[in-house]
Amino acid sequence: MKPGLTRTFPLFFVLLWSTGFIGARLGLPHTEPLTFLLLRYLVVLACMGLIAVVSRAPWPRGLRTWWHIGVAGMLVHGIYLGGVFIAISQGLPAGVASLVVSVQPLLTAVAAGGLLGAAVLPRQWLGLLLGLGGVALVVYGKLGAEFSLHALWPAIVALLGITAGTLYQKRFCPAFDWRTGAVAQFLPVAVATWLAALVFEDFRVEWTGELVFALGWLVLVLSIGAVSLLNWLIRHSSAVNVASLFYLVPPCTALFAWALFGDTFSGLALLGMGLAVWGVYLARK
Repeated sequence: MKPGLTRTFPLFFVLLWSTGFIGARLGLPHTEPLTFLLLRYLVVLACMGLIAVVSRAPWPRGLRTWWHIGVAGMLVHGIYLGGVFIAISQGLPAGVASLVVSVQPLLTAVAAGGLLGAAVLPRQWLGLLLGLGGVALVVYGKLGAEFSLHALWPAIVALLGITAGTLYQKRFCPAFDWRTGAVAQFLPVAVATWLAALVFEDFRVEWTGELVFALGWLVLVLSIGAVSLLNWLIRHSSAVNVASLFYLVPPCTALFAWALFGDTFSGLALLGMGLAVWGVYLARK
């Protein structure tokens, strides 16, 4: 693969991943969060299973490999997405949810030394702190919105899930085929989500145009496109480098919300976007 093309992968990942909150905003009014995610996982499994069979992609070898890929999938997709969608469905503003999750790069940097033996340079610490400050400025205007404090807990669980998932995948299963690996990741996630939905939800679905569009977008763009890029980045970059990219997600989400829904943001938010970009540059330099 051409080096010039691979250098654009982090940018493509941020742009694609940023649309996840937009898809949640469109789809959640028409169904329950776990039911929405279950539909998403089932469609992903059907698409990636077909692609894997047709292309004769190599399947993971051994139960241990399946286990590690499945655990990483449960953390990165099941815990993270489930927490974010539940938090938003309970009234947590998307900006606040993105701020909570954006603490991930700092948690990853703290844990990377002990778990992966990775050294975090002073310049990277500075970049991570600047990035977090930039994200805080971007969503500052959203923090005044009223929401129940119990809606924060699912977002905190989501933060812990994606942090642990990134480190776990980097440590135990950094390399696997993106086609069959997606099946290995989403299969246990779908089963766990179905069991949780049986207990907590009624499988209510209103098949509107917005829901169908959001579902298609989240499957094709997020679960197939962005997740494949994330797996590639975890395989080819350090855990801190990958985690720092998540600082760019809230600013990009704010731009998408402004373009699609007319959401406004202040000059302070623009300053925050600049700080976030600068922080990621220092962390990844």
